[in-house]
Amino acid sequence: MTPRKLGSDGPPNRGNAGKGRRKGVPNKITATAREMIMGALHDAGGRAYLTEQARENPAAFLTLVGKVLPKELALPDAAAALYSGVEIVLVSPEQRRTRIIEHEGGGG
Repeated sequence: MTPRKLGSDGPPNRGNAGKGRRKGVPNKITATAREMIMGALHDAGGRAYLTEQARENPAAFLTLVGKVLPKELALPDAAAALYSGVEIVLVSPEQRRTRIIEHEGGGG
């Protein structure tokens, strides 16, 4: 039985147990900030703006990419044995074309 204070006629005090947001409900400030950022991105041109930033400010763009990618990837054991990591490499458009041609087996 939960003890009551002397002279208290109400229910026993359970402190803050059970109070708070449900799991998965975002903080209101975080949700508001996210809406503002998405609105600004839309106003700036959306995908076209991000593409422009990737070209003009690759370091800042890759920082953004790093923030939105999952921190860990779950791979089946067979795939995990084949891959030891992920490498992000900046290449020029010409290097990209060359790599695509080599990958498709058309190098030569």
